[in-house]
Amino acid sequence: MSEPRLTHLAVYLQRLGFDAPPAPTLETLRQLQLRHTGAFAFENLTTLSGEPVLIDLPSIEQKVLFEGRGGYCYELNNLFLALLQELGFDARGISGRVVMGQPEGAWTARTHRLSLVTLDDVRYITDVGFGGMVPTAPLMLDTDAEQLTPHEPYRIERHEDGYTLRANVGGEWRPMYIFDLQRQEDIDYTVGNWYVSTHPESSFARQLMVARTGDDWRRTLNNGSFAIHRVGHESERRQVADVDELVGVLQDEFGIRVPENAQLKRVLERLVRPS
Repeated sequence: MSEPRLTHLAVYLQRLGFDAPPAPTLETLRQLQLRHTGAFAFENLTTLSGEPVLIDLPSIEQKVLFEGRGGYCYELNNLFLALLQELGFDARGISGRVVMGQPEGAWTARTHRLSLVTLDDVRYITDVGFGGMVPTAPLMLDTDAEQLTPHEPYRIERHEDGYTLRANVGGEWRPMYIFDLQRQEDIDYTVGNWYVSTHPESSFARQLMVARTGDDWRRTLNNGSFAIHRVGHESERRQVADVDELVGVLQDEFGIRVPENAQLKRVLERLVRPS
């Protein structure tokens, strides 16, 4: 079965700063990943609104390219993989288990989507949908060396069950997610997306999570807590006071056009209201 094709390639490339399709090189991959994490915010507003998160390619294109929205891994990395394949990259989807913030050795559900790219017989992982700690450069798979990015350094550990991605945060190599190279089909992503967007214990169904990158900074929003993290500096944090201010932060700091949805507004009011 052939892979789904993008129907708005020119619009997508223009959002990423390209007037014409670039050649499928490592430098292109680096530029695409960095620009993507800056242009399209990670966000889970649809989950909080109670609406289904549609992860077919036409629905994602409409939402992200034309409705002023971002998305999470099942949306952003699906869209990004289609772009890579359209440009001629040897790329395929894989999946992982998020362990960020979990005790060392934790084993969680398979709920993260990312991509494997092979260039000149060298394998890389590329990811534009991992929230506040998304890698901003492709990472070489078959080395355990520290790898620099425009933001934090990362490294990939090989073990008997696959690989663990770690990031150096505050001088500590913290685990981000465990992944392997097992073939994935649409149904695998459908199951993961269903769990993430609907299960009552899923953090995506219970809290607002938004992130975006830029030159030497990351912006994050967790419920009403807004932060700017600058490379090499202390983070700046402030609490958002009410839902109107929250909508302003989403628009001004993350470039998100917040949809008119009564259920979403009620949820956002509850999340930012001090307890």
